Amino acid sequence: MSNADGTRIIHSKTPESAAMLADVKRAMAITAALNRLTFDDADEIRALFSELIGKKVDESFILIPPFYTAGGNEIRVGRDVFVNQNCTFYDLGGLDIADDVMIGPNVSIITAGHPLEPSQRRAATIGKPLVIERNVWIAAGATIIGGGTVSGNSGVAAGSGVTKDVPPNAFVGENPPRVLRSLGDG
Repeated sequence: MSNADGTRIIHSKTPESAAMLADVKRAMAITAALNRLTFDDADEIRALFSELIGKKVDESFILIPPFYTAGGNEIRVGRDVFVNQNCTFYDLGGLDIADDVMIGPNVSIITAGHPLEPSQRRAATIGKPLVIERNVWIAAGATIIGGGTVSGNSGVAAGSGVTKDVPPNAFVGENPPRVLRSLGDG
């Protein structure tokens, strides 16, 4: 089920959750093969990544394994996209990566999560779309959560956590965690 803002809610123990699990199994098989390759296997990496996302990637696409995903079929990438090693893309909500994007090592892009209420966490998986616009640079170890846009020509500092829209031509960073609210005893 999708909402007007593109949010997907998949309830557990439904045909939709069974299909999601099948996507995860398919992705794990493909990424296992991809992760045995080296930088010198660029054509084979592009072929396996194309199989993973269900669309041929441009010859300019570069990915350095290892790479991890929980589905793959909701990832879309443009031209001249570079993905460094050890990245994780959870794409249930949809992940659009435009042209000329550079993604550093150990970056996590997560468009899937669970309800905040403790009693509901296992009841559903929630996917929120993420758009990464043209000419974005995401530095090493950043984590970006779905539900927004990383606007064109922007940059995300190493180790940052991004949970909101990033404006165009901006460099965002820092990540001091703080208590947002009490959840009770659960």
